[in-house]
Amino acid sequence: MRQNRKVAAPSLAERLGGIKKTTRTDFLTYLGVTIVFLVMLSLQGQGMLTNSLSGQLVPICCYIVMAVSLNLVVGVSGELSLGHAGFMSVGAFTGVIAAQSLQTAIPAAGLRLLAAILVGVVFAAAAGVIIGVPVLRLRGDYLAIVTLAFGEIIKELINCLIVGWDERGLHILFNIKGTMSVNDLGLSENGIAIIKGAQGATITRISSFPAGYLLIMVTLIVVLNLMRSRSGRAIMAVRDNRIAAEATGISVMKYKLMAFVVSAALAGGAGALYGLNFSTLVSSKFDFNTSILVLVFVVLGGIGNIWGSVISAAVLTVLPELLREFDTYRMLVYAIVLILVMLVTNNEWLRQLPERVRARLAERKGGERP
Repeated sequence: MRQNRKVAAPSLAERLGGIKKTTRTDFLTYLGVTIVFLVMLSLQGQGMLTNSLSGQLVPICCYIVMAVSLNLVVGVSGELSLGHAGFMSVGAFTGVIAAQSLQTAIPAAGLRLLAAILVGVVFAAAAGVIIGVPVLRLRGDYLAIVTLAFGEIIKELINCLIVGWDERGLHILFNIKGTMSVNDLGLSENGIAIIKGAQGATITRISSFPAGYLLIMVTLIVVLNLMRSRSGRAIMAVRDNRIAAEATGISVMKYKLMAFVVSAALAGGAGALYGLNFSTLVSSKFDFNTSILVLVFVVLGGIGNIWGSVISAAVLTVLPELLREFDTYRMLVYAIVLILVMLVTNNEWLRQLPERVRARLAERKGGERP
């Protein structure tokens, strides 16, 4: 007689083993970010975090999104961009305008924050298209210089911008000659001045740590899925060998622009979240130093390494605050840490150490078998 045998359900390890390596890596990335978020949220709820660290949670999320999005251009596309802070500022100030002008129409802070982020994403993506079409025809240092100039131009344009809102809608002035003020907007008694030129923007803070986590997850999903897609493989083919890619029929401009615009859009979302985390916001927060800082995150985390960008952005954002008690020597220690990390990440022996350890463990496991 035939007996029915019960087949044991596969374990979690066996299920993960049947998944492609890239999918498994992406899943572990999402899981790792989620675990860290839950731990930090729990610590914050129990009052175990200092005020300084609690205040850094939203900026950390913003810088992680910035680093991952810039890695899409620098690591995946292979282009050097030094104007990423410009896209962040576009998203920040357009998001602030949207959030402040929608206070009556959308009273819920969460929905208003979502609307502001979407507005920041759209305007930053539009700026990416406008800048990317002419700029991406350049290569190497020329591209870096032009993107750097773009970031500085955006900063100066915002300094000339005066924006207010009342029941009649938005009022916008460009104070190019420096002779205008908020009084020239013609606002009603119920109107509010949102951006006051070089004085910056006045903001009602609505950003939150959970919103930052959700933005990180959306960024990771978009970037990682783009990298694994057909378009992502085309982008990397252009990076590795432009001539060979063109010979096979790949549109170089199309795929370079795709990576550039997606990166700009994500930076705009990060900018909107970042801007709405403060009571006041000035364009000097998005200067050349911010672009270089984000580029440092990408280089230290590993060019093309998304998980490395997440870790480096989080650690290097918190590190200056942790070293604040050292006062005079704080930036010296910070610089030494950067140098040591660079030496370690560029050392071939240390980079191959995990693979050698795994090979040695595999040899020992094979030798123990009868």
